[in-house]
Amino acid sequence: MSAPASTTSPEFLTARAVLRVVLIVVAVVLTIALMYLLRQPLTWIFIAAFIAVALSGPVNFLSRRMRRGFAIALVYLGLILTPFVLIGLLVPPIVTQANNLVQNLPEYAEDLTRFVNDNDRLRQLQEDYDITGKLEEQAQELPARLGDAAGVLSDIGLGIVNSVFAAVTILVLSIFMMGSGRRFLDAWARRYPPEREAWMRRLFERIGNAIGNYVAGALLQATVAGLTSWIVLMVLGIPYALPLAVIIFMLDLVPLVGATLGAIVVGIVTLFIHFPVATIIWVVFAIIYQQVENNVIQPRIQAKAVQLDPLVVLISVLFGSALFGVLGALLAIPVAAAIQITVREYTSQRRTAAIVPQTEPPPPPRPDPGPSPAAP
Repeated sequence: MSAPASTTSPEFLTARAVLRVVLIVVAVVLTIALMYLLRQPLTWIFIAAFIAVALSGPVNFLSRRMRRGFAIALVYLGLILTPFVLIGLLVPPIVTQANNLVQNLPEYAEDLTRFVNDNDRLRQLQEDYDITGKLEEQAQELPARLGDAAGVLSDIGLGIVNSVFAAVTILVLSIFMMGSGRRFLDAWARRYPPEREAWMRRLFERIGNAIGNYVAGALLQATVAGLTSWIVLMVLGIPYALPLAVIIFMLDLVPLVGATLGAIVVGIVTLFIHFPVATIIWVVFAIIYQQVENNVIQPRIQAKAVQLDPLVVLISVLFGSALFGVLGALLAIPVAAAIQITVREYTSQRRTAAIVPQTEPPPPPRPDPGPSPAAP
């Protein structure tokens, strides 16, 4: 009968290593599964943390002139009121133009019928397929069908309630993080040795500055886009120039494609106002401005913010938009910047730790105690 394997035998060490690997794999799988199940609250916590870091700059600025609690209340009150201001600017003209379109649609259909009758080729198609007759019929029925939209809106009421609940939860989490989040980070850093604690504090500071600078730069860039668009639309005599400029401002916050989408939306509006003069002027302005924004405004504003390579920006935006839609595209760049800062700080800390022991002077030799006394 063979003896049991010793704890130092190769067979025992191999079995222990295999068991350790299996346990690590199981722990990783369980962690990923748990994160997937908790993906919604984890996403809320992440968004709340981002908002808290982004608003820390205005809060710190106001805290120098008033109590921190009042500063937090003022900043978050402004954040809450901003969507209502934007809705107040955008909804009335949209509703007005939608009603005008519905009321004037039969007239538009009649104009189209006259245009078709004046053209020989189109008149032949009209006689074969009665296209304008069908359009006029649908145009006459559209005002009556508009009332059915109330039923559709009632179906999305639950989604609106859920969105409001999520927004309130994120704001409350963000306020708590703003008030006590820094204390938790400092307490976590104090658990480590002094050198490690200093490194972690520096890391938190750099990530916070990068996110704050990115948000401030993005808002400044979108403001420049909105103001210049508003001036051009006023010169062209486009109705509702201010709401259209607000749309440009909001879409310009979306990286890479936002400015183009805003220009397309306004370009479509100009088709119904002063075509083709206003449309041509707007297209020329949009092309020139986007070149100036991409090559002059954006590099100057974001030069000291995230300092990411353009390829990293593109990849991060693509991944973020694929995972979380527009919200992911907005948060992708600061997240990539935070990861880059963490990697750089960790690499720098490791290099410093490897160089310092070699540059430190060797310890002084211990004094010779001399011969030990002879035993009696």
